Amino acid sequence: MITPEDVKQVAINAGFSEAGEIQLSNLKFHRSIRKMCEDNVCRNYSTTWACPPAVGTLEECMQRCSQYAHMVIFNQVFSLKNSYDFEGMKQALLNFKATVDIFYDSIHGKTEDLLILSNESCVRCRRCTYPDEPCRFPDRLFHSIEGYGFIVSDLAKEAGIKYTNGPNTVTYFGAILW
Repeated sequence: MITPEDVKQVAINAGFSEAGEIQLSNLKFHRSIRKMCEDNVCRNYSTTWACPPAVGTLEECMQRCSQYAHMVIFNQVFSLKNSYDFEGMKQALLNFKATVDIFYDSIHGKTEDLLILSNESCVRCRRCTYPDEPCRFPDRLFHSIEGYGFIVSDLAKEAGIKYTNGPNTVTYFGAILW
């Protein structure tokens, strides 16, 4: 069986900045975060298989996570021109998603069952098939970490990794459960 230390090393080798373990007994699922999803704060609600309501209810997300024994959260830090560099943030998110794919390719097969959560929505398709057709890439469908009701800053603190990384940076997060 692959250990949390092994997974953290695979994450770093894939290109993430930091990785830390979360004790599953400490996981907290917040209805207030799901309410933000339902209020469509990020404009992804009901538009993709990676976000609510497609990921299931908060209770279904809790049940899904409870099936696993381990969790590692990871982040990737990107430099920006300034704090208003929205194009830089958008490109950083695409780069983060590419690193998640590299990580998945590196970890897939080392454990029989895994769940990868990724920052924000899916960006794989120009237009998601949700809700009319099945996902085109179900093996590469990484649900939104926020969509599961997690306060990412709390997860980062629990894992001992940085949530904020200074001025003119953006940090994206994901997690793996296995």
